[in-house]
Amino acid sequence: MSGTVVDALTWWVRTVPDHPAVDLDGDVLTYADLDAWADGVAAVLRGHGVARGDRVGIVGTNSLEWCVAAVAAWKTGAVVCGFNQRFLAAELGALVSLCEPAVVFGDAAHLPLLEEVRRSGPEFTVLGLDDAVTGARGGGHQPAPAFGAEPDDPTSIVFTSGTTGTPKGVVFTHRTIAGIMHEWSLGEQVGPNDLRVLLVLPMFTAAGVVWGLSRSLVQGGTMYLQPGFDPPRALEVLQEARITTFTGPPILFEQISRVPGFERARLDHLTTAWVGGARVPVPLLEKWRPRGVALRQLYGQTEIGGTATAMSAEGALRHPDKCGWGGPFTRIRVVDPDGRDCAVGEVGEIVMRGPGMFPGYWRNEEATKQALRGGWLHTGDLGTLDAEGLLTYVDRMGEMINSGGLKISPAELETVIAQVPGVIEVAVVPVPDAKFGETSAAVVHVDGDLAPADLVAFCNERLADYKVPRYVITHDGPLPRMASGKIAKRDLRAVYADAPERFPKVR
Repeated sequence: MSGTVVDALTWWVRTVPDHPAVDLDGDVLTYADLDAWADGVAAVLRGHGVARGDRVGIVGTNSLEWCVAAVAAWKTGAVVCGFNQRFLAAELGALVSLCEPAVVFGDAAHLPLLEEVRRSGPEFTVLGLDDAVTGARGGGHQPAPAFGAEPDDPTSIVFTSGTTGTPKGVVFTHRTIAGIMHEWSLGEQVGPNDLRVLLVLPMFTAAGVVWGLSRSLVQGGTMYLQPGFDPPRALEVLQEARITTFTGPPILFEQISRVPGFERARLDHLTTAWVGGARVPVPLLEKWRPRGVALRQLYGQTEIGGTATAMSAEGALRHPDKCGWGGPFTRIRVVDPDGRDCAVGEVGEIVMRGPGMFPGYWRNEEATKQALRGGWLHTGDLGTLDAEGLLTYVDRMGEMINSGGLKISPAELETVIAQVPGVIEVAVVPVPDAKFGETSAAVVHVDGDLAPADLVAFCNERLADYKVPRYVITHDGPLPRMASGKIAKRDLRAVYADAPERFPKVR
């Protein structure tokens, strides 16, 4: 792949200028509209001295302006840094200090926060999305001049969720973006007129800037953007726009399935329904199957492009617990601590390489060396490969619970507990135990009343005794989540670190 994301945009502008590129609740940008609007904003950026290789930050809720600001940055050869709009000044300041943007766009709600960060950290220019971007819409603009970006130049920096500490900046290049989309287009066989992507996750995530905006621009599809996740509205868009591609954690599909009228919805056009970030509960698969949708479990990390493996629609029916083979050019291994390949069915660390493998973390050589050892991405995740080479995700290496020398997989427990009638969400976390060092606690969000004894009895029928949780904690309201949609287990571990002092053992 020798081109850039902007090259792909230029191609579609020339060939299908009137094809919708982004649709936000009926406010539609065709490829020609998007290109012209971004030219105007690129001129603004150049006026502020932004050039190839500079970083351009964006903070704000999902909007057309967010998308246009990103495309404008690419037209100047700059690197897009999407910031979490929920961050406070100290959190945002840490990321700004790391990537040192020349300009940061912010929506009206975040301009005071950006000014606070600017006063206490590196110097950068603050531009309002409403003023600098919205104001450039619709006017005649000169095409942005050639910027000289090369395929191996960074296009975006996506910050990890920070499950293990301070977020790290994962670099995506124009080449990795093109390689990811080329690989998956071979497996999914989707053309421009068939690629209709629904995006409800934030634009600053890999799901947004890579699998939403970049994918649409590279493959000539349409991104149906939502300001956030509203289950009834998501179900409407899925049907009205005949969405073909929708990806997210299980909670998105679960909440949509609870919308009144879901059982009558016609959704068989949704041919790419990828579910990741947690194991997919079997009851959830069974809710979507009558709607003509095969939920397909995927596995990936931001460092490998967000998605590295996904089951085929047919394979998902036979093996709902497995994550697939990966794309045609992605190689997957499961290795022991010495780096030797594990036997079939043996648990080891998942390592992989492919077109989406990142070149490194932004300005973090030590973390890059640790992740990219021997030319492979070491994921820090545990998994197995079966005789066919299909991957099964087991758990994060650091999240396995060591109870008296016996290893307990929170993901395995969560898969079982999610099937208990009345359980809406569950997270299993370690808590201290005087006898075993640590043991498992199931934190559940339930619909109605659920007796802990009933949950334990359900687990006793399906799990070895040592795996059954010793504490069952009913959380008040939905479980906390990160921007990616994953449950924020680090927050739960902190909240319930003293669980043995506050809650009785259930067995």
